[in-house]
Amino acid sequence: MTAMTSELYSHSRSDPEYFLPSHTRVEADLCAVPTLPLRKLGQFSCSAFYPAATHLYASDGVPFLRCVDIVDFPLISPDQPFARLPASFADEHSTIRSLHAGDVVISKVGTPCYAALLAEDMPPSAMTRTVLGMSQIDQSVIDPYYLIAFLRSRHGFDQLMRERELTIQYQLTLERTRKIKVYVPERQVQEIVGDMVRRYYRALRASVAASSSARHMIEAALGLDKLALHKPVGYTAQLSEVEESRRLDAEHYFPAFRAFRGGLPAGLALSPLSGHLDFCQRGRQPAYVTTGLPVINSKHVQQNRVIEEDNRFALANPDANLQIRFGDTLLNGTGRGTLGRAAPYLGDKLAVPDNHVTIIRSASLDPVFLSLYLNSAAGQMQVEMHQRGTSGQLELYPSDIRRFLVWAAPTGFQREVRDLHDKAAMAERESRRLLEEAKTRVEQLIEAAVKP
Repeated sequence: MTAMTSELYSHSRSDPEYFLPSHTRVEADLCAVPTLPLRKLGQFSCSAFYPAATHLYASDGVPFLRCVDIVDFPLISPDQPFARLPASFADEHSTIRSLHAGDVVISKVGTPCYAALLAEDMPPSAMTRTVLGMSQIDQSVIDPYYLIAFLRSRHGFDQLMRERELTIQYQLTLERTRKIKVYVPERQVQEIVGDMVRRYYRALRASVAASSSARHMIEAALGLDKLALHKPVGYTAQLSEVEESRRLDAEHYFPAFRAFRGGLPAGLALSPLSGHLDFCQRGRQPAYVTTGLPVINSKHVQQNRVIEEDNRFALANPDANLQIRFGDTLLNGTGRGTLGRAAPYLGDKLAVPDNHVTIIRSASLDPVFLSLYLNSAAGQMQVEMHQRGTSGQLELYPSDIRRFLVWAAPTGFQREVRDLHDKAAMAERESRRLLEEAKTRVEQLIEAAVKP
């Protein structure tokens, strides 16, 4: 790589990574098309110092936007699992800046360079110090939905990555973000791309609605929607229970699950999962190779969804039963925050579980229904009951998973839940396709404009 001395001065950067060929090619492309710097398209702000607030996080209040809320969400919607603050805390500290529907937020540290638009139904939201915001966007010049497609495309994201600065960790600054060049095509072209992003959001909302309907069906049938649990100051257990379970930890006897069982609707009964199982075993340490079967680990097993991206590969297990196959239910068996998370595996290819993932195989319980049940309060209360270990390493062993009590719902009910899940999955795939189409369209427009 080479750079002119004049470039070092004009960019105020001398680190070699700044002049990587991928960055200079993007710069050359944008010099050949009409652009405007971000500073001319809106106003920028970020939060400065404020007192520690993590102890104030609650389930309601003002969304407190963090880096983790941005990376996977090009459009920020009100039902995301935000950290939330009391409105009074944000009002009392003028250093905490806010954004509103239609504004843009960009991750600044942690995992920087991802941009997102606050959807039209988002309430006012406060910013943590891990993000920066762009408000008062000049919509007479730029369609905000097109702007998000551009900032998520190769020509936008590459510029943001280039402008990061390394101190203790990589971060973006307001000054360097303001200089990002935005390709500004004709308004009609912007709206075509913007409409792809708007359709992406509608498809995503349809997916969320279908998933919520499936979850609510199970919660309503189990009476969970009417269950009010109060944490008692103290509680007791019978010696016979201690003898039967061989457990002395207080968490195992927390009365929440007992209260849930006592309030089950008439005619609905729970039975041990072991009576519905064909197979229940944790994976082994994979034999990693360059090419082979994809490995599924705990980060791939999200709630009700297996992510089949960024997989490593491994040799097939000698025991064919330890190959993940279509129709299995996967359960994370270790780790605080991931323990007890369940998802159905509906992929066509065989896969290998690592030693943190348990395969649950049942002919009578649909994997989608079982995953939703395990992820509901009914399942998660039992995760807390049966987990073992300390806060450093929590474990949920197959022998304990078999002791879970489950509801063997009628086949028709399970099928209805599965249909809603499939509808949600289809809408999610469509949303991803539309977003990729929007980003690709931006890149194609720039490439076409650059060609002589």
